[in-house]
Amino acid sequence: MKPVSELSGRTVVLGVSGGVAAYKSAELARLLVKAGADVRVVMTESAQHFVGPATFQAITGQAVWSDPWDARMPNGMAHIDLTRDAQLILIAPATADCIARLAQGRADDLLSTLCLARDEGCALMVAPAMNRQMWEHPATRRNVATLVDDGTYMEGPAAGEQACGEVGAGRMVEPADLLEAVLSHFTPKSLAGRQVLITAGPTSEAIDPVRVITNLSSGRMGYALAQAAVRAGARVTLVSGPTALALPRGVRRIDVASARDMRDAVMNNLSGTDVFVSVAAVADYRPASPSGRKIKKSADSMSLELVRNPDILAEVAARADAPFCVGFAAESHELDSYAQDKRRSKRLPLVVGNLVSDGLGSEDNLVVLYDDEGRHPLERASKAAVARAILEHISRLLKG
Repeated sequence: MKPVSELSGRTVVLGVSGGVAAYKSAELARLLVKAGADVRVVMTESAQHFVGPATFQAITGQAVWSDPWDARMPNGMAHIDLTRDAQLILIAPATADCIARLAQGRADDLLSTLCLARDEGCALMVAPAMNRQMWEHPATRRNVATLVDDGTYMEGPAAGEQACGEVGAGRMVEPADLLEAVLSHFTPKSLAGRQVLITAGPTSEAIDPVRVITNLSSGRMGYALAQAAVRAGARVTLVSGPTALALPRGVRRIDVASARDMRDAVMNNLSGTDVFVSVAAVADYRPASPSGRKIKKSADSMSLELVRNPDILAEVAARADAPFCVGFAAESHELDSYAQDKRRSKRLPLVVGNLVSDGLGSEDNLVVLYDDEGRHPLERASKAAVARAILEHISRLLKG
């Protein structure tokens, strides 16, 4: 099974109108290209006062368009041909003037005309950027409402300090967040209406106030699954051990430290859950009697008594109202044997297995999926790509 790429085969028309946030659009273009999209840039005349067409041409490797009479298009119909094989027009930044033109159905420059002439299969996404008073003006609010009623996707604006020195709503959403919006737009909503609960990261078991028992889990796999599940339309709660990872957009996170903290958080949020994915590297044991004070060095050796931690996945899977449970098995050897034993002993519909040398703490992963039909190896890929493939498999099992 080969993980599906992100924006490969997708064509995005990036519209840039004349606001100071146009400098961010160059980074957005880079991110879209990096994600595999074919990016065509259309600039308004005023946008070129803030950033030059040569910048976008260098980033995308394609000509930049701004003149509706541009003779480079063989039939002279750039407003038609630029979007006929595109799946999305993303305007970022979209100024108040640009939004007004779109709402009124104007066709007096290339960007507004191609938006008006696009097919139904080409969606329109708009990222507003303007002074806070312009954003709050009733005329702008009416125009935005008209676009939303027409089926336009509105991303933002964000709030914060603006170029004019004022503070409030009106900032363009950051390029990384706009990329996430685009990825979410193109992701099939295979988990729409589903509630997904995911555990991620390591747990931390106190020995004394400054020392802990933990492991090398980075949490990346769990966070990637949370992000992919949100893109697929799920409502996602992420119970996370200590990590340095950014929270994926649209995910609700509950921070915990110990295995018992994680167990309590899972049980308190299990109601209504359709899918429980136990990705966290939970410590099997914890110190029996943590010291309230720092243990001082006194002898050449030290004994530490350990006791078992709760098995969160086993407890959830054994419930009469258990959701669809997915376990992870990170092994140092005999992966097939241990992963299948874990699946059978805990009566899990799916276990994701990997050797610790193939993914623990790293950016990519090599995993095998185990279910009632047998083993399904995935190709080595980024954890984001592996997460998408895992969730597609979960979706198929849920439908089955």
